[in-house]
Amino acid sequence: MIPRETIERIYSAAKIEEVVADYVTLRKRGANLIGLCPFHHEKTGSFTVSPSKGIYKCFGCGASGHAVKFIMDIEQCSFVEAIKQLGKKYHIEVEEREMTAEEQQRQDNRESMFVVNDFANKWFQQQLWETPEGQAIGLGYFRERGLRDDIIRKFQLGYSPEKGNPLAQALCKNGFKEEFITNNVDTKIGVGVVGRSEDGRLYDRFRDRVMFPIFTVSGKPVAFAGRILKKKENVGKYVNSPDSLIYSKTNELYGLFQAKQSIARADRCYLVEGQMDVISMHQSGIENVVASGGTALTKPQIRLIQRFTSNITVLYDGDAAGIHAALRGIDMFLEEGFAVKVVLLPDGEDPDSYAQNHDSTEFMRYIGEHQTDFIRFKSALLSEEAGDDPFKRAELIKDITASISLIPDIITRQVYIKDCAERLHMSEQVLTNEVINLRRKKAEERSKAKEKAEEQKATERPAEDSSDAPQEDPLPPAAPYAPQQRSGLEANYYNLIQLMIRYGERLIDVEGQTYTIGEIIITNLESDGIEPPSPVYRTIIDEFKAHGKEPGFQAEHFFKFHPDPQVSALAIDMIADKYRYAETDIENRLGELLTVLLYEIKLTVINMQIDLLDQQLKQAQAAGDVNLQLQLVAHQPELLNARNEICKLLGNRVISL
Repeated sequence: MIPRETIERIYSAAKIEEVVADYVTLRKRGANLIGLCPFHHEKTGSFTVSPSKGIYKCFGCGASGHAVKFIMDIEQCSFVEAIKQLGKKYHIEVEEREMTAEEQQRQDNRESMFVVNDFANKWFQQQLWETPEGQAIGLGYFRERGLRDDIIRKFQLGYSPEKGNPLAQALCKNGFKEEFITNNVDTKIGVGVVGRSEDGRLYDRFRDRVMFPIFTVSGKPVAFAGRILKKKENVGKYVNSPDSLIYSKTNELYGLFQAKQSIARADRCYLVEGQMDVISMHQSGIENVVASGGTALTKPQIRLIQRFTSNITVLYDGDAAGIHAALRGIDMFLEEGFAVKVVLLPDGEDPDSYAQNHDSTEFMRYIGEHQTDFIRFKSALLSEEAGDDPFKRAELIKDITASISLIPDIITRQVYIKDCAERLHMSEQVLTNEVINLRRKKAEERSKAKEKAEEQKATERPAEDSSDAPQEDPLPPAAPYAPQQRSGLEANYYNLIQLMIRYGERLIDVEGQTYTIGEIIITNLESDGIEPPSPVYRTIIDEFKAHGKEPGFQAEHFFKFHPDPQVSALAIDMIADKYRYAETDIENRLGELLTVLLYEIKLTVINMQIDLLDQQLKQAQAAGDVNLQLQLVAHQPELLNARNEICKLLGNRVISL
């Protein structure tokens, strides 16, 4: 058996566009890529790859899936073989073996910690919105900072009370074990929302702070940052979750979960420093933005961004510290093949303050007018600092050539060398030689490091696992199928399930109560007695009811990688099909769309009942059954009134899918 953790690593690492590009020539079309379908003969490309969704879809033959499914279909191989092939491509070791008791325990610990974080995240939000203290202090702070309520909810901001240890009490009351709510620095077990003092008392780590939850790419709350509101001596402005089995600050980026689709659509990511920078830019209308969280950038963070774009614009304060902070992260971006721009904001401004005082059009105009290519930015900055000092100028040239040497693409390197030579009045050949020498040294260092690692691995390698237990294929190969034509009730049902798969975990407020979109859909369908038109829909409904309330549940991810191939295939079709609703971003109008779709399916059911009633009336008239005719006629006004009411509510709103 391949450990689930390894499978998840491969799912995360495998870029659908890279996997497909090994077999299909793709060209850019907006945020997606398009090519000729490898599963059927066509002259005009209808095979679409969506990097942001991690899926492919042919609108000709209907073939669809994720990276693993593509390999299974194109190579006609099993799930295990596809996983191994992708593991090799992305340098992830795949071992088929039974999980040890220790590994199973580690997996159980991780799941328990995510459960704690999910509970804490909801608790912090409840404190913010539903308690007098939270409303007065926490909500008051966010509103004072200029945040709208919808933005506060979007980022799931919260509040931790000042007095006592109410979170610790709530967690203990709900049966959470102390080892998971605290944190052991040695074993890294426990999320650390609660601490234990020297006298043995439990205390809330984040008390008297506003809360910023940090999410994984798939939307699980993995950590928290708490900002203090009152100035206190020897107390830091921010308290962050400690490193644990599920969280390392070097592996996460604030706001990536909320920004990933916008990043892919724009094919560009804006990088800022703090949480409020991200939130304020979202509010101003710029959503393709993430924050490093005030720490030095790391390669894992950069590779997270690379899953969605290779174009980065770094936004920093206009002071000296901001300028040099911009330089520190550039080299790592270059090494990963990014095209890097730098924007310095006006003196005294940061992305938060600038976004508060300017709308997205003004902000984007400023970025467009002031963003600078990294080599020009760096050479201009260092040239100014070096002045006429020959030794400093020599160091400047070495510094810039070191950056250029990191760029993996030879053509891009040569373009930068030429530009740099002109700007610094240097021989292009001299700079080229310097870059070649630096790259040669780097290659030698990597080679030696690899040899050393292999030698060490050889001495530490355990005996081969003799387990020959067969690996269950959670997603067996399935032949491509033609797209289905849907009409009537099935079309209405498809639209609702599509909404549930794409946004099922999103929260909607209904008369003061909060429910997920999935819960609302299922409740309405079941209360109206509307049965699923096929078994695969029933499976999706049952699976959402069983797993929809699990911590970190994300419907799109859950159903896209579902072990039932029919569920996975239908989910990917639904993810690939885009809503078009008055040319407005659907995510901003989920509540309205949900209401319209529920009314539409009710209207379809009523029309079916009216048609059935008309048929029964004709049959009763033909049979001369007067009593039955009277009964049927008496029922007619009720149905007609219900239809008229729904038509009024729907008005002229039309859904086009």
